[in-house]
Amino acid sequence: MDSLTKRAQPDRSKINMHEAFEVKYWTHALGVSKEELQRAVDKVGNSAAAVRKELGVTNGRDAETRPFT
Repeated sequence: MDSLTKRAQPDRSKINMHEAFEVKYWTHALGVSKEELQRAVDKVGNSAAAVRKELGVTNGRDAETRPFT
């Protein structure tokens, strides 16, 4: 039976700008503002890898290896 109170494990290869918890996670993980994240997603799509490349994120704050909280 599915629980309506539990979120499914997010797809960390995609950035969902319609979920506040994901926007908060990605802005922190990538070290950018919500507006910067939105501009990057608008330009290159919601692929986390493409957004990282667009933003030039290459430091140790790699969202793929950090737990989603």
